[in-house]
Amino acid sequence: MPLLPRRRIGRTALEVTELGLGGAPIGGFQITIPDAQAVALVNAGYGAGINFFDTSPFYGYGRSELRMGAALREKPRESYVLSTKIGRVMRTLRPGEVVAGLRPNCLPGFAPTFDYSYDGVMRSLEQSHLRMGIARIDVALIHDVDFWTTQDRAVLEQRFRTVMESGFRALDELRRAGVIGAIGIGLNEADTSQRFLEAGDFDCILLAGRYTLLEQGALASFMPACTQRGVSVILGGPFNSGILAGRVKAGATYDYASAPPAIIERAQRIEAVCGRHNVPLAAAALQFPLAHPAVCSVIPGALSVAEVEQNAGHMQRPIPPDLWAELIHEGLLDAAAPVPAR
Repeated sequence: MPLLPRRRIGRTALEVTELGLGGAPIGGFQITIPDAQAVALVNAGYGAGINFFDTSPFYGYGRSELRMGAALREKPRESYVLSTKIGRVMRTLRPGEVVAGLRPNCLPGFAPTFDYSYDGVMRSLEQSHLRMGIARIDVALIHDVDFWTTQDRAVLEQRFRTVMESGFRALDELRRAGVIGAIGIGLNEADTSQRFLEAGDFDCILLAGRYTLLEQGALASFMPACTQRGVSVILGGPFNSGILAGRVKAGATYDYASAPPAIIERAQRIEAVCGRHNVPLAAAALQFPLAHPAVCSVIPGALSVAEVEQNAGHMQRPIPPDLWAELIHEGLLDAAAPVPAR
């Protein structure tokens, strides 16, 4: 098994590889892939030296956890770090029941119910244990308490209060008892993540897409706050949901939708700089966030064994300092952003 560098999560004893594997795609987030293919790509990540695997009940309404567990449960438990999320409890649909808004490509017959209460956290984690068939979960993350998900400030406020007044107590008790090694947040917004950071004692924040080669808005306030508190950042969506994976063209995906022209143009300029230095755009996208001292791991998802192996290869790709210097000179990278050394 290859050796990938490891970093500690906050002040915990957990050490994760700089490259992890996100579990949204194997849940059917973009397309439905067969069980065998999903298990094979998780095994490929493990074989490539990855020890950090992230999933959620919401990814495929349980499908991601089922597949993640099938791949990992027979492996030595100390050889990997497993994270999942709370906030949604799955329920079975009644015969003939139709629920509006259910996502396609998900496990049929199930629907998510938001529940950030103390009891909801306990039920959610119990369901996760049983779906995965794994008795220990290392990291539990509060999922999707952000405007991105709710699109309603009143709903966001209600869920924030519920989880900090009720659900957080459950997570903190489990952490104090040693049942869970770390607790944190999994969001798409840096400002809401910082609000949680200031409201409770967390070990890590899984921030999706807001500190990448394409955008560094989190650099001004959120990232320094994490560094100051000793809270680790797990960077989800390092490709901004696809546009930074390479070969940028019209129709590329950004934040789970077709990218607007201005984003396409910026990504193409970044890709052109990478090309002048003979570096794949995806390699630069994976390595850039890790230069920040708060970041412990980047966790792209994958749809195939080939994508997993390609990502592992990108982590080994030498990137000349001149590439970062040119990006800064062209105004394509925040001059204050830490950049990787050779």
